[in-house]
Amino acid sequence: MADETADCVIVGGGPAGLTAAIYLARFRRSVVLYDAGASRAALIPESHNYPGFAGIAGPALLMRLREQAERYGADLRHGEVGRLVRPDGVFEATVDGTTVRARAAVIATGIVDDSPDLPALQALVKAARVRYCPICDAYEATDRSIGVVGPVRRAVAKALFLRTFSRAVTVLPLDAGRLPAAEAEDAAAAGLAIAPGPVRDLVPAGDGIVATAADGSRRAVDVLYPAMGAQARSDLALALGADATDGGCLTADGKQRTSVPMLFAAGDVTTDLHQISVATGHAAIAATAIHNALARNFR
Repeated sequence: MADETADCVIVGGGPAGLTAAIYLARFRRSVVLYDAGASRAALIPESHNYPGFAGIAGPALLMRLREQAERYGADLRHGEVGRLVRPDGVFEATVDGTTVRARAAVIATGIVDDSPDLPALQALVKAARVRYCPICDAYEATDRSIGVVGPVRRAVAKALFLRTFSRAVTVLPLDAGRLPAAEAEDAAAAGLAIAPGPVRDLVPAGDGIVATAADGSRRAVDVLYPAMGAQARSDLALALGADATDGGCLTADGKQRTSVPMLFAAGDVTTDLHQISVATGHAAIAATAIHNALARNFR
């Protein structure tokens, strides 16, 4: 496609980007998708709240979506888009010196979770002992001992949400800060345990995790949730002048259009509700809007 202009270039190979590619390919549009291999969905050991599946691992879902997109003719490529510009009303996406031109673009780059600087955390993530999304999977932690690690105020807020699923919820502060009186009252009324802070290390212990504080005290939990926040991967769109919230999430209208003409956004990069079903819904809306906005492709 070196000398051609595609109908759409999609940046991001997670559920949002792949769903947009499926829709556009089925609309008989030429679509190029770049996947840097950094989809947050790939970290999901098994999702039980994605409609239609009793349980499916994130990598398996991504594989199915890729196969479906390619079946309909989407051009899926591996690589990270380092530059996205629109010099003459047509987008140019550059990856490792190769540039693809497209009439429309979709930003589906998602978010990256902030992680505490604790030595064993990444190993615990890979062992599926750390969970990031209580909306997705707190049901599976019902009646287990749950730990929430992070700055104390953020951790308490997440722990209150998790209290729906278990009486045994412990806040593991990364700081030695104090809660405002009203928040401390809410935590006490909910029966939250707040361990001494700050937590200095996390280690696997049997099927659970042990958190060690600076004073040497230890707390064991079955399941761990970080409460650190996340950063939207919105730099490419921001460089084009797209509007965003103070937190960096791209602003999109009801058709997933950004403030830049023919630039669309879908999935976690646009919303605080980080759910696969939300991402795929955004993608369906964006792809349909793109198809209707482009010149007719009668055959």
